[in-house]
Amino acid sequence: MILEDSFYDMPPVKRGRRGVSDADDEDDDYRRRRDRNNEAVKKSRFKTKQRTQETFTRVSKLKEENQMLEEKVKTLTKELQFLRELFLAHASNSQNPKFEGIDLDKLLEDVPEDTKDKKNSK
Repeated sequence: MILEDSFYDMPPVKRGRRGVSDADDEDDDYRRRRDRNNEAVKKSRFKTKQRTQETFTRVSKLKEENQMLEEKVKTLTKELQFLRELFLAHASNSQNPKFEGIDLDKLLEDVPEDTKDKKNSK
């Protein structure tokens, strides 16, 4: 098949879904739909950014709270150790009959968490 030279001089034909008769009405309708869609996309992206920022803020606050709680645990652990030592010193020097026959070291030793749970459930 041989194509004529005039074929190459012709402008390209635009092919689309629309017919020629309703082009203006459809263009306006299309533009309205595109504008609405663009607004919806902007709104959605804004909400996503906002949720992400709120999540980061919450994570930061929780990290700070966790750090404070860890410091509190350290402080309370030290205080507990001090009070145990104070109690043992007092009890071992005391002639109080309440402490006779009691192994104070065993009484004050740490109880594992799983043992505490079993004792509390009885």
